[in-house]
Amino acid sequence: MPRSSASTRSSPTFWTRTCLMTRTMTTEPGSPAGPERLIGGGLPRQGGHVADEELMRQAIDVAHSTSPGDVPVGALVVDADGAVLATATNRREQDADPLAHAEVLALRQATKVLGDSWRLERCTLVVTLEPCAMCAGAALGARVGRIVFGAYEPRTGACGSVWDLPREAPLHKAEVRGGVLQPECEQLLRGFFEKLR
Repeated sequence: MPRSSASTRSSPTFWTRTCLMTRTMTTEPGSPAGPERLIGGGLPRQGGHVADEELMRQAIDVAHSTSPGDVPVGALVVDADGAVLATATNRREQDADPLAHAEVLALRQATKVLGDSWRLERCTLVVTLEPCAMCAGAALGARVGRIVFGAYEPRTGACGSVWDLPREAPLHKAEVRGGVLQPECEQLLRGFFEKLR
């Protein structure tokens, strides 16, 4: 069930409030808390995870390679050690496939890399735009442990903006953090849509 009415979601106040909030819905059991520190590969770790900001920078770089005509969204799937298993961009227009969202493509690629299971329980999905219901559902279906996103999507966001599937799911719940490098992620989208006008 949607969290807010359509008229509320389209108001400037809703957009401002949505774009300014950053949430961490749950914490991973056993994650060490404390200051940022370096781990293997030189990536900073914070709270037991490779720094979300560094991963989001990588997702932004991936989004820049989106084919012309597709909305520039980049996604990564990262394992528990911070190794990137898969990257993808939106390919809906390029492939004429309504399911070719960056998140779905990255999840599919990650399971092929792992090869032994479709379960991505200790993995993190990092994406420049809040996942829609389809993509949030795919992440939950793949048993992703964390979802990290940049820009909030006040019209179709399913990780807190309109719906909150990761927290409301009856079987598998995922930790969610939104608003990571939000201004940079929003600029990607703004630049794309300004060119269409």
